[in-house]
Amino acid sequence: MDLKILSGGAANGLVTRLTPAFTEATGMGIGGDFGAVGGMRDRVVAGEPVDAIILTRTIVDALALGGHVDPATIADVGRVATAIAVREGDTVPDVASPEALKAALLAADAVYVPDTVKSTAGIHFAGVLDALGVADVLADRIRGFPNGQTAMAAMAAGEDRNPIGCTQITEIVNTPGVVSCGALPEPHGLATVYTAAVALRGEAGDAARTLIALLTAPENANARSAAGFA
Repeated sequence: MDLKILSGGAANGLVTRLTPAFTEATGMGIGGDFGAVGGMRDRVVAGEPVDAIILTRTIVDALALGGHVDPATIADVGRVATAIAVREGDTVPDVASPEALKAALLAADAVYVPDTVKSTAGIHFAGVLDALGVADVLADRIRGFPNGQTAMAAMAAGEDRNPIGCTQITEIVNTPGVVSCGALPEPHGLATVYTAAVALRGEAGDAARTLIALLTAPENANARSAAGFA
């Protein structure tokens, strides 16, 4: 039997790292989906049976108010920065200032991003493009995907001459073939708190609590850091 979770893509790498410890403690595997947080929220609200969720703090709090998760089990996993990435082996551009980021984006022939309607990083990055005044120029170069890790994997495998991508650092760290250029520069930075909770329609509440304890345990701080959480 697998514990079913619905999670933002940002937590994929961390959950994978901790699955062996979870299986040792419970005898269960972990199943479910990782994707844009808005899509995961919609599935929970629609009544899909799930044991645990890992979404943004704002969404988890709203789900608690709506009676979808147990408020007593809510626990922050950590903070995740939104960052710029390129393929491994490509020149790493300077993105440390708005001007440098704008130049790097304009020099790219493809821009890989997660869903700009339902994903945390995608929504934010769409706003950054507007703020930098390059949204119209780059419109034909945008390559959108359901989540950041899918976008990064596609960029790594693609044949573009000079691609660039933006998603949460955890999804960059968790994808072979891409490297981070650094977090979005201020005033365009975004750090998002991801939070876990036990869902009320699930059948494995005790196991869900075990997973949350592993995700947030002080002794797993190195695993969180290696996965991109701060």
